[in-house]
Amino acid sequence: EVQIVESGGGLVQPGGSLRLSCKASGFTFGDYGIAWFRQTPDKERKGVSCITHHDGDTYYADFVKDRFTISSDIAKNTVYLQLNGLKPEDSAVYYCAAALTATIRNPFDRYEYPYWGQGTQVTVST
Repeated sequence: EVQIVESGGGLVQPGGSLRLSCKASGFTFGDYGIAWFRQTPDKERKGVSCITHHDGDTYYADFVKDRFTISSDIAKNTVYLQLNGLKPEDSAVYYCAAALTATIRNPFDRYEYPYWGQGTQVTVST
């Protein structure tokens, strides 16, 4: 059974940092790409960052480049998303998703990911 569990969200002041974790089980981690998406109640789920394990490539949405960093610990079946320089507009539920790397054509297309976690809330506010 595939399981994906996110953690690390919380309340942080503008300019602050958080590290989100995505722990996966039930599949061969190295064969999969792992992506982070985020969503607010009034907007569609949007891709934030992605890592593909077969080549170590990373992808970032323009609105998080130079602020967020994705990394992976294959031994722990865990992907991390380091969020620095947080802004109020970064507030959202952050979701982790997984798909076989060979099936990914657009890393930020939510419909390419069959497996999802339950999400973790990030709130940036004074």
